[in-house]
Amino acid sequence: MREVCVDFDAELKQFNGERDHVHLLVHYPPKVALSKLVNSLKGVSSRYLRQEFTGQVSRNIMHGRFWSGSYFAGSVGGAPLEIVRRYIQAQERTGHQPKGWWGDSPTG
Repeated sequence: MREVCVDFDAELKQFNGERDHVHLLVHYPPKVALSKLVNSLKGVSSRYLRQEFTGQVSRNIMHGRFWSGSYFAGSVGGAPLEIVRRYIQAQERTGHQPKGWWGDSPTG
């Protein structure tokens, strides 16, 4: 994943995943087309996971694709990166998060 980001002059800051999706915090320059970056990340990770987990992955493939064609991207331009990192790390935790988990976030 980091190599793909380097190819786009981007930096992978945080990575975490669950059984059916992943969370990435990527810093990329404005000249990069986000859809191309995401497409490349999905393609490379799909090939890697198919090779690494050959017998286990095939049953999860939908219509010959490993990843869905969709994605969500959000901008965190004003948020401190440490808060965003904590959010991504906490995605693997189950259950309710304690109030104020995200630090100074007013929505805590």
